[in-house]
Amino acid sequence: MQNNIKKNTNEVSQEIERVVLVAVSEKGNTERTMESVDELEELAKTAGAITVDKIIQNRESVHPGTYVGKGKIEEIKDALFVTKAHGIITDDELSPAQIKNLEKELDCKVIDRSLLILDIFAKHAHTAEGFLQVELAQLNYRVSRLQGLGTSMSRLGGGIGTRGPGEKKLETDRRYIRNRISTIKNELKDVKKHRDMLRDNRRKQNKPIIAIAGYTNAGKSTLLNALTDANVLEENQLFATLDPTTRVFTLPEGKEIFMTDTVGFIHKLPHHLIEAFQSTLEEVAYADIIIHVVDASNPSYAKHISVVYETLEKLNASSIPVITVFNKMDKVSDKGLELEDSKAFEVCSISAKEKTGLEKLKEIIETKLRDGQQHIKVLIPYDKGHIVQNIRTYGQLLEERFEADGVYVEAYLEEALIKKYEI
Repeated sequence: MQNNIKKNTNEVSQEIERVVLVAVSEKGNTERTMESVDELEELAKTAGAITVDKIIQNRESVHPGTYVGKGKIEEIKDALFVTKAHGIITDDELSPAQIKNLEKELDCKVIDRSLLILDIFAKHAHTAEGFLQVELAQLNYRVSRLQGLGTSMSRLGGGIGTRGPGEKKLETDRRYIRNRISTIKNELKDVKKHRDMLRDNRRKQNKPIIAIAGYTNAGKSTLLNALTDANVLEENQLFATLDPTTRVFTLPEGKEIFMTDTVGFIHKLPHHLIEAFQSTLEEVAYADIIIHVVDASNPSYAKHISVVYETLEKLNASSIPVITVFNKMDKVSDKGLELEDSKAFEVCSISAKEKTGLEKLKEIIETKLRDGQQHIKVLIPYDKGHIVQNIRTYGQLLEERFEADGVYVEAYLEEALIKKYEI
């Protein structure tokens, strides 16, 4: 069966890969492991593979040499033979020794969760910055695994794990790879300077910045599109969009804000990705408010919430006010489901796809933006019309009417601006 997929420059059409998923459930945490493996299946699907079997071993801890025990290795061998699978994908990141030993025992391609996610990022990168960030993450992952990957490199004719630097098979030595890493880091420094300039320009416009964050495939891009007509790619798959998109959004009372969609988070997000995508991910840390989008229809939504807060902490964004939005309510069968997030400033339920609940969300945003602002009612002379314009731009205008002696304005405005204009 052939699958013609749009690939990066050096890729060709190839047979769909069949994979066996392998996981270790440590200390009897079977339910959590099952959920993680189900997510791993979605990741494999996004990468273009078909899961033909799932094998989970209960152990106190992973085997240091082969990830799973000897008995499970025999079970995996049988599964590979019966299902005619091309390789296995493990639910955890493997050490070079584990990769080498598993390949020797199983004689097949061995991919771990981290490499699978890196591969998906390579598949979905569309900008120069995205390509550089993905390559940096892949090289950092592989540089410590060159010995462990020695055998598998001869097998990587295409498919999962071969996008980006994998296509080159990394047959060069560590020195070349480290030089390439240094070059990419320098190029990304220039990209970061440009991104910092964009942030500074936004700040100078004195418009609040709201970052949309959340677990991957929670509907962040759909929400941005629903609010701003941004035309960002929407797909029902993990990590459909990598590059942050910023659009101007006007609240009902006329206040303009910047709204930025960000990269999705996920359980066991590889640290190589967090490091490589730092300048992209830190868009969240510069926000005035974070809209945390949660897929309410996902049975694991509570665990997803925990992962998001853990990631925000890693990005030094845990002190920023959060509005949690429970999305995809049109798919929730239990309409009486009580949805809570104790860490959020406020919560609301919406369907970004159906565009329901958005007015309530806008009200919550407006309320939060009024923190630190004062309610003013003032008559501004016509010869000071620039003050009215600045109130429109930097405050929240509630009412404006023209009278004989000037413009009557009712608005919310920051105390510093009230003092500046002597209102």
